[in-house]
Amino acid sequence: MSTSQISSRHSNHTAYLSAENGFTVFEYGKARIRFRAPYSLERYTGVKQWDNGYLVVNAKYKHNTAPEEEYIDLAPILSDLYIDADHFLQPIKKVEIAHA
Repeated sequence: MSTSQISSRHSNHTAYLSAENGFTVFEYGKARIRFRAPYSLERYTGVKQWDNGYLVVNAKYKHNTAPEEEYIDLAPILSDLYIDADHFLQPIKKVEIAHA
């Protein structure tokens, strides 16, 4: 990703969510946060709701043909990483699925 892409992503207040090699990846600006995903997660298919660190998403799992609704709370994850959740999350207005 080029510097202009990073800048553009940060300035538009959009974060990106994806699944990669057994991890969930949350990206905003220059930050890329990875945390363990459920073992059978194939991909995220949509973001239904963003509420200052709390996500409601649709996820596709190996054991089910239809997407399932999942919930991700970023605040405790950020806290465990010694990141000030309020400061980090405040500028994010929406989250989209990153398509690789």
